[in-house]
Amino acid sequence: MLQLLADFAQGGDVFNLFRYITVRATGALVTSLLIVFIFGPRMIRQLRRWQAHGQPLRKIGPDHSRKAGTPTMGGVLIIGAIALSTLLWARLDNPYVWLALFATLAYTGLGVVDDLEKIRSNSSKGMSKSSRFAIGLTIGCIVGGVAMSIHPENLSGVLAFPVFKDWQLGLGLAFVPFAALVVAGSANAVNLTDGLDGLAIMPIMIAAGTLGVIAYAVGRVDFTDYLDVHYVPGTGELLVVASGLIGAGLGFLWYNAPPAAVFMGDSGSLGLGSAVGSIAVMTKHEIVFALIGGLFVIEALSVIIQVVYFRRTGRRIFLMAPIHHHFEKRGWTESQIVIRFWIIALLLGLIGLATLKVR
Repeated sequence: MLQLLADFAQGGDVFNLFRYITVRATGALVTSLLIVFIFGPRMIRQLRRWQAHGQPLRKIGPDHSRKAGTPTMGGVLIIGAIALSTLLWARLDNPYVWLALFATLAYTGLGVVDDLEKIRSNSSKGMSKSSRFAIGLTIGCIVGGVAMSIHPENLSGVLAFPVFKDWQLGLGLAFVPFAALVVAGSANAVNLTDGLDGLAIMPIMIAAGTLGVIAYAVGRVDFTDYLDVHYVPGTGELLVVASGLIGAGLGFLWYNAPPAAVFMGDSGSLGLGSAVGSIAVMTKHEIVFALIGGLFVIEALSVIIQVVYFRRTGRRIFLMAPIHHHFEKRGWTESQIVIRFWIIALLLGLIGLATLKVR
């Protein structure tokens, strides 16, 4: 745990650098990137040997036969790199760090079970949706309950609104299921977005980077006084977690760029989605997160709208849902969809970041 080296700093000692969150965040990014680069090729070879048929693909929709045989569960490498880099560089006396790790690892475990069931049955269905969602909500409730207990008293159980600092909605214990919906919704929305090579990983890195900056800002009293935003002491350390995610995501993108050598699977998409969702809850930026992760919101809404409309009318609004498959049906190439969705995610992230200053 390199952050402990700061305890040995004497005056201008070089170890004093480790007291700075920004230095340790950079260390986490580089460490997680190197972990994925070093262990990625070996893990991909192992996954190929173990998964005879690769990730089971949907039998309907665009022809993705060229992707047949591509192994899944690459998310285990991503999450492992995030966890190791966080444990190495973050202050482990910070409860927000442990809560973010809990949410990420718990949802990753759920995703692993789902991926294993798909591989075992050679089907794209996996475990039942109701069971997965129920377990996910339970994890989210734990995150919400713990967040309430460690938030400062004036923000505990409160929904804070962006732009207007004095606008607050006291939810009380209802904050727990609200937080659970944020975390579970984020995890499942990222899971729905993960349908094309590289489509989900870049937007999740953008969201993590944006939330990491927000966490750093709201965790410093001087910044919150200047920006006139809520002060949530201790959340600055979440920048280390977010940086670890960015480094691991960059490393994974090296192997996931078209044509993908490995898919992240549910173990990756659920874990990464819960990571950013939990950071939003801990920093009191749940509403802003709906904007920052707007691409994931759109993907999830396209599925909900499609299902509801079809059940009521027997017709479809989109050619296929999630919406990225709709554009495939319209003739967009995979690279066009991925890059254009990346641009949208970047713009939404910048707008979300701007809410820190707009008052």
